[in-house]
Amino acid sequence: MIKADLHVHTRYSMDSNTSLEQVIEQCLKTGINCLAIADHGTIDGALKLREIAPFKVIIAEEILTPAGEIMGLFLNKTIPSEYSVEETIARIREQGGLVSIPHPFDTLRFSAFKNDWLRKIMDDIDIIEALNARSLSPGSNTMAKNLARKNGKLMAAGSDAHTPAEIGRAYIEMPDFNDKDQFLTSMAQGKIRGHNSSPFVHLASTSTKLFKRINNSERGE
Repeated sequence: MIKADLHVHTRYSMDSNTSLEQVIEQCLKTGINCLAIADHGTIDGALKLREIAPFKVIIAEEILTPAGEIMGLFLNKTIPSEYSVEETIARIREQGGLVSIPHPFDTLRFSAFKNDWLRKIMDDIDIIEALNARSLSPGSNTMAKNLARKNGKLMAAGSDAHTPAEIGRAYIEMPDFNDKDQFLTSMAQGKIRGHNSSPFVHLASTSTKLFKRINNSERGE
């Protein structure tokens, strides 16, 4: 069995300063031996981590659409956050990727996917994140789990870590796998583990986002 944290950010996200070396160190410390690196708007960090990590790294990305964030898994190139929901899903499929909805029902986040859109695209969804350790809205994880069960969707768990200490706060314990199809089979047999992080972790990512924005502005980027 492996412990897979299926939602982690690195310094390649605009709101995280976590280095790839820190990711590896924390995983070795906590026993997490599979990660989905899902940086905002890029797969660059995931690709680089896969080259140096002593464990499985799934190339993923959180892609912002007009209706909220969609996560693509098993990608091979970045999908810009500039497309409609339908086009974003189509571009994930073009790469042979999986469509996952992170932190649904977390209404305290502007990036949470809108409920009416969930109904519209349910047939196109492979995975619903049933435990997000950073969820702020009370009951949102339970609602996500119930939605997945009602619609027969696979359930994921992820820390949504933006700092090293958060990695492994939520994960799925599942059989090992070698490819995307085996991953889906393993997820179906998996057990969700973990707990919510302190709400104060959002202060770290918010301040990092502001700091990076100021720095980029000063450099004229």
